[in-house]
Amino acid sequence: MAFSERVTRLKSSLIREILAAAQRPEVMSFAGGLPAEAMLPAIEWAGMPACMGQYGPSEGEPALRELLAAEARAQGIACQASQVLVLSGSQQALDLAAKLYIDTGTEVVLEGPTYLAALQTFQLFGAQCLSVPVTRDGPDLAALRRQFEQHAPAFAYLIPTFQNPSGVRYSEAVRGQVAALLDEFGVTLIEDEPYRELTYDGVMAAPIAGRLRQASWIYTGTVSKTLLPGLRVGYLIASPDLFPHLLRLKQAADLHTNRLGQWQAMQWLGTQQYREHLARLRDFYRERRDAMQQALLQHFTDLADWHVPQGGLFFWLTLKQPIDTRTLLAAAMAQDVAFMPGEPFFADPAANPGCLRLNFSHVAPHRLHEGLSRLAQVIRQAQAAQAAA
Repeated sequence: MAFSERVTRLKSSLIREILAAAQRPEVMSFAGGLPAEAMLPAIEWAGMPACMGQYGPSEGEPALRELLAAEARAQGIACQASQVLVLSGSQQALDLAAKLYIDTGTEVVLEGPTYLAALQTFQLFGAQCLSVPVTRDGPDLAALRRQFEQHAPAFAYLIPTFQNPSGVRYSEAVRGQVAALLDEFGVTLIEDEPYRELTYDGVMAAPIAGRLRQASWIYTGTVSKTLLPGLRVGYLIASPDLFPHLLRLKQAADLHTNRLGQWQAMQWLGTQQYREHLARLRDFYRERRDAMQQALLQHFTDLADWHVPQGGLFFWLTLKQPIDTRTLLAAAMAQDVAFMPGEPFFADPAANPGCLRLNFSHVAPHRLHEGLSRLAQVIRQAQAAQAAA
């Protein structure tokens, strides 16, 4: 059977495999970025027009596009509704961007570590992924400049606000400097902000896309982290030179996004009900983040270093005694604990051992200590075996 050359690069999603294995109720899963089910809002269908069951425009519902454009303008992105493309989840933005830019060997710049599914998508299309280390304030600017100077990449994929997996939020100074570098070298920006609204310490920052003066850009967002992942409603906003190409790619992919999910999103965005929901959500996740921090201090102080994220859904741990954390999965699952190894978040996993991502939104606080205690014991045993070898 003759498949495309691309299929030879297709890898299964480790995170989806872990989540599937962690479905048993006794498993304490720190692996996925799942919203807490207790905070999924109740939705109503009364009043939905019958026409929402019909085919819709590829661009998305006009009223929803207007809402999203207004929200983006309030964040500092100069745009119109005509630049908004409503998607089947923001992951689709990465697929469309890959189709737009990537041929085999195309060079792209991204953070190290970066979002696992983005890395998977870009590599599927044959990209050569060039990594820039992430510091506490954002990407290493000297390394970013070197990549731009040496490679002329097709785009830079960045997650400036509560980066997945590291939880880093770019500082104001770094955001401005990154924008200046993108403009200087004419590198397209793909700015991914799924966690923007999940801020727990009152910190907000204008997107990098709104700071650009010359470079092209794609800005992506979603309602999956704040409303319901099951709606499958995300969006991208693109500079005018890119939008027509992305729209045609969208038309070829799925004709249009789920209209029922779009209608639900329209009932929330921009309303007082939504603002109150966000406030409750932030309070809920802040409490879970703080509970995770206390449990980590008790069980991981001697094992790892980390910082407390100001937003998002993850802690990123760096082991003091590095070990390939992928080798710990089977032992952890045998103890009914799931976590996400850190190596797959890097373009070169083998060169970056010793990190792990822990989600704090999903496990109930009363189970945190037991779950982290078991995970810490698995790590200690593996490190002892490594030292004895």
